[in-house]
Amino acid sequence: MEQPRRNRSRSEEWQHKLLMWVSGLLLFETLTGLSIFLLPFSVSNQVMVLLHTAIGLVFLVPFGWYQTRHWLLYQPLRMSHVKLTGYFAMVATAVAIISGLVLTVQALWSTRISYAWDLIHIVATFALIVSVAPHILVLVNRELRAARVADGDSALAATKHFGLGSLLIAATLFVAVALVAYWYEPPRMVNEFPADYSYLYGPDRPFAPSLARTETAMAFDARSMSGSESCGTARCHEQIVKEWRVSAHRYSAMDAAFQSVQKVMAEQNGAESTRYCGGCHDPISLFSGTKNVFTEDLTNLAGYQEGVSCIVCHAIEETDVKGNANYVIAQPTRYMFELDEGETPQFFRDFLLRAYPRHHVKSLQHRLFKSPEFCAACHKQFIDEEINQVGWVQLQNQYDNWKNSRWNEPGDPSQTVECRECHMPLTDSHDPSSGDVLDYNRSAGDSKHRSHRFLAANQFMPLALELEGAQEHADLTERWLRGEIEIPEIADKWRPGPAVPLELVVPDSVTPGEQVKVQAVVTNNKVGHDFPTGPLDIIQAWVEITVKDQAGNIVFESGRRDARHFIEPGSFIFKAEPVDQFGNLIDRHNLWEMVGVRYRRSMFPGASDRAEFGFSCPATTVPAQRREGDAPPPLDTDAEFKAPGQQATTLHVSAKLLYRKADQFLLNFLFGEDANLTAPVTVMSEDEKTIVVRPRKSS
Repeated sequence: MEQPRRNRSRSEEWQHKLLMWVSGLLLFETLTGLSIFLLPFSVSNQVMVLLHTAIGLVFLVPFGWYQTRHWLLYQPLRMSHVKLTGYFAMVATAVAIISGLVLTVQALWSTRISYAWDLIHIVATFALIVSVAPHILVLVNRELRAARVADGDSALAATKHFGLGSLLIAATLFVAVALVAYWYEPPRMVNEFPADYSYLYGPDRPFAPSLARTETAMAFDARSMSGSESCGTARCHEQIVKEWRVSAHRYSAMDAAFQSVQKVMAEQNGAESTRYCGGCHDPISLFSGTKNVFTEDLTNLAGYQEGVSCIVCHAIEETDVKGNANYVIAQPTRYMFELDEGETPQFFRDFLLRAYPRHHVKSLQHRLFKSPEFCAACHKQFIDEEINQVGWVQLQNQYDNWKNSRWNEPGDPSQTVECRECHMPLTDSHDPSSGDVLDYNRSAGDSKHRSHRFLAANQFMPLALELEGAQEHADLTERWLRGEIEIPEIADKWRPGPAVPLELVVPDSVTPGEQVKVQAVVTNNKVGHDFPTGPLDIIQAWVEITVKDQAGNIVFESGRRDARHFIEPGSFIFKAEPVDQFGNLIDRHNLWEMVGVRYRRSMFPGASDRAEFGFSCPATTVPAQRREGDAPPPLDTDAEFKAPGQQATTLHVSAKLLYRKADQFLLNFLFGEDANLTAPVTVMSEDEKTIVVRPRKSS
């Protein structure tokens, strides 16, 4: 009678509903975990992430109940290999549960999941498989042997019942996965050009004359490249989005000057010609087919608001140092609910991004965009016969400047200063992307990320557009231009002080009537490329010099601005004067007509230039009614000695290197003189010297 009782006891255990539920749920959790880990990113895998998490939370109660009951029932029995594998399975399941709970909490309320906890969860899953499988198989084999020697096969039937019940529960849950995946309808991407799209340069070059192209040579739905704000609302990249909001990358399309120039270009050369600018300034509009005939303003809302969005930069997969936006961009597969509006879709989107980040990281995190060659795609420009109908002309070229400069030491990162090290300096961070093991001087746990302000030289447009945080950004840009922002990680690679210092060279003393020679030596100290750089038909950097006597009266000045904000003719100025094929000055940023340059002045990295000035030393102080800003009277040597005033004893010389992003003529042309719009001027560096005026020896 003892054997049937034991058989009945085993049969009851195999058929216990709690065991079947625990086994079925555990089977579902294990298989979905393996699918999430091993199979490619997909809608069904994302659904599995959601149900894996939900079922995992539900699993806690029946597992705790069953495991306690099971342990109390079999703990008194002697140790065996079956019991040992059971203990291993229990521990592995407990570890999987605990690590799963931690990951769930992190995915719900943190900025990212811990890769250490994720690894523990994965290892625990495989440990569970290798311990549960022999535990169950040995027990089933025991029932098969018992069925051969016993008259009844109730225990064997019970094991079959257990197996079928567990499979049914798991299968039902997988049916739920299939139904949810089938039910979910992602936003339909319209990756098509408008019906009236003009293929002016041929169907194989739909984005020409820009060299930018998509991976499929087709248009991309604007939504697939926009939505940068969601990177911040998910609590993951809040700091980075805040920096980007006021950056030149963000306002590249809404830039008022760009919009005005684009309008003129379209009126003169047709809407298709503006694609030349779109690859760098307005990629969302370019790739969605907006820069087309009959399209008003040639910029769609997403492109205007986001310019170079997060997706645009991070989805570029290939670049060429030829410039003119010579890059290939891929359309990343978006997560479920990523493009849906509302709090509930946003909750699920954010959870999926954090709980299942592998696709997000793989598709948007590339080593390429940490290289100068990545920047070269847009920070190098030329025009050719296709644009100016004449021939090839090099325009701005920061990349080759840097490549051929002292800042580039191939193969030695400790002696090289790259684009991102300057323009994206490290900043303290709680961002999940902080840390970088690929940088020679960084680690995975340095709690820093690279600033996405992209500080450079435009202190004008953020204020003109009245962007949120514009004043702070403009102030930082001015400090950057002056070289006042410290970058500790590269501090040992360059000299301290101004980015472009100015030093006066003056004589120690002069005598009345003597011709005074003054030099202002300007040196490109910290800039990683030519100074100034960019569109030099627009940008202006110049030396302003003022000489005063000991009474404060102006003896000589140059480089001043008049009441209409124009720099006086004859000033020492860094700029370029491009011309068209008829020799006319390119002064409206009409680069599509440019064939050459009649004048260009800038400094290569490490180079210096000299501004030279001369004036006659007065014998007496200039009349007191002459005020700063007034035009000085012509200096006649004979009249000079008869001029009223005290004996001149000293001359105070002050010089400033000034910079502004846009010259006044262009602003007046684009926006009208009545707009009274002018670019702010930054004092980049300055120097002062005093010259002693010695009495002239009597004859």
